[in-house]
Amino acid sequence: MSLRNVLVLLYDGVQSLDVTGPVEVFAAIGHFPGRTGYRIRTVSPGGAPVRTESGLTLVPDGELESARPGPGTTLLVPGGQYTADFEPRLIDWLRAHGGGARRLVAVCTGSLLLAEAGLLDGHRATTHWNACEQMARDYPAVTVEPDPIYVRDGRVATSAGVTAGIDLALALVEEDHGRDVALLIARHLVVFLRRPGNQAQFSAQLAAQTARREPLRDVQQWITEHPGGDLSVEALAARASLSPRHFARAFQAETGVTPGRYVERVRVEHARRLLEDSGEGVTQISRACGYGTPEALRRAFVKTLGQSPAEYRRRFGRPAG
Repeated sequence: MSLRNVLVLLYDGVQSLDVTGPVEVFAAIGHFPGRTGYRIRTVSPGGAPVRTESGLTLVPDGELESARPGPGTTLLVPGGQYTADFEPRLIDWLRAHGGGARRLVAVCTGSLLLAEAGLLDGHRATTHWNACEQMARDYPAVTVEPDPIYVRDGRVATSAGVTAGIDLALALVEEDHGRDVALLIARHLVVFLRRPGNQAQFSAQLAAQTARREPLRDVQQWITEHPGGDLSVEALAARASLSPRHFARAFQAETGVTPGRYVERVRVEHARRLLEDSGEGVTQISRACGYGTPEALRRAFVKTLGQSPAEYRRRFGRPAG
């Protein structure tokens, strides 16, 4: 396997983990004897050291102005605190030279830098959940997908906040070197799971708001702790001492989602964890998560994750024993 180049852009206020997470993934191939990996180079405007958002100082390998990404280069653009300020030298360089890279990769709000440079026009992309609305508003030529942790669209790859950059980097390594190598790196970095790109940025509990009223908060907790139980509106309303109609209205008003949608998210998330970490069969998992049958679980997985439970387990979990 020939050496590939990874060019990483640095600037003041960059998020350190947006840089180091993917870089550690790409660099890890060097730990495996007989495998030729990536040549990683960092650059900044003027070649000056940069101060990250957390206060760490990063010293680049060279200056941005002389860097020229070629057809064998993955250009990595991390996000950061001052992304919205759009350092003119950075944007000008991206407009002039970013199109020459083999792959354009943005982590977190780095997607805004690519969008400002016009490099995401006509592409699907994502970014940190807190910046998705801004990107959709300011860059109408970009199709913003706010839910996935990363999105691949041709030679453009963008990821959600911070740690999602590790998932994206592992997916790129799999593309370059194969699944076995990507899994070895995940284990080496003690990353137990390579999440699929279409996994939501939030867990079910984070995606919904926490209810203000205690009975509704208690119901949310009950759903999380009993995914295999009777989670019908009628049963949940009884736990909250409300009529089903009043409960459904109040739950949606305070959490932003219907009871049924919240239950579905919790059950899929629980099933996903069991497929990742347990050796139980799909039939047992279906029952444990309240689906009753493997077919009901399959339909929920295809709807939510775009793949069957069997495919999900093959790619991201331990095989059933």
